[in-house]
Amino acid sequence: MKKLWNWKRFRLYGCLGLAFFFIGVLTDAGQHPDTFFPRVLNNIWGVSYVTLINYFLFEYTLPGLSFKRIIRSVLLLTMHVFLYSWGLYAWRNTGIAVHFYTPLISHKNVSAAVADRMGYSMGSLVFFGIIRHLYNYFRLKQTTQQLRIEKQQAELNYLRAQTNPHFLFNTLNNIYSLARDKSDLAAESILHLSKILRYMLYETKGNYIAIEQELKILADYIALEKLRYDDSLRVNFNHDIEDRLQALPPLLLMPLVENAFKHGASETRQQPFVDIHLSVNKRQLAFIVKNSTGEPISLNPERESIGLSNLRRQLELLYTDYRLTVEWESYVFTASLHINLASHV
Repeated sequence: MKKLWNWKRFRLYGCLGLAFFFIGVLTDAGQHPDTFFPRVLNNIWGVSYVTLINYFLFEYTLPGLSFKRIIRSVLLLTMHVFLYSWGLYAWRNTGIAVHFYTPLISHKNVSAAVADRMGYSMGSLVFFGIIRHLYNYFRLKQTTQQLRIEKQQAELNYLRAQTNPHFLFNTLNNIYSLARDKSDLAAESILHLSKILRYMLYETKGNYIAIEQELKILADYIALEKLRYDDSLRVNFNHDIEDRLQALPPLLLMPLVENAFKHGASETRQQPFVDIHLSVNKRQLAFIVKNSTGEPISLNPERESIGLSNLRRQLELLYTDYRLTVEWESYVFTASLHINLASHV
């Protein structure tokens, strides 16, 4: 059973009652300036009553109506009809008895007085009902929006949590291959990995980082990957950035670079290369990654890595204006990412 008394909800009705009171005061000030002050007291007396019965109607009676409990429902509605008519009339008479309420209108009989009180009650019922509905609607809309944001943030966190282990797994494989060959470069690769891990642990907790930080992590990752190859691998990384402090979600660009090495250069036997270009001007980001491939388009089925699929979903959640395209041309794979950074959700 729903609690009869909810102070948080009753505060709402208190505010509605106060608004209803001021509407009555303003009306009386314009129509009955000669009896303004007695009418203010009368309004206080009447509003206190209708606020209480409207609270019980909307918060307890109406939500409790049910065909399964038809007798109880009918009795509750009948009780409220009585409270809105004879109950308010009795409340008026109580106010007169304690010298708080001033009778300013004479009625022909009791029925006329009850009908007058009923009109006042129905006015309050309409007012409370409409404002309460609008309040609940906007609160529900706000709550829905908040839940949507929280759901998106949870999914983003999940996607990033997927990216990090995937990236670390590939990197550790690279270090393992160097260590197995007893290469002197294994120590240097571990140093680069430690920088990347430090970045992931301490710099990617927020929703945004400066682009210059993303550049550093990309440079460390490229240096780490280059250790696996001899001088045959050509890597070109250039950038043209108008504002290095421009905000960007952390590790957003990494999947394209990782994909270029893991599925491109590592599978190319002759003249492997990776070309990376990043430009950010007037909040328009362009990130183009080209890499050699081990087989031509006719032999390479169209498939997308986990990193690229993950990136696409992140972009859907983060931006409304973006474009991510991939192209196979002979033995060259090109991934192009364009983002309007101002279109962040």
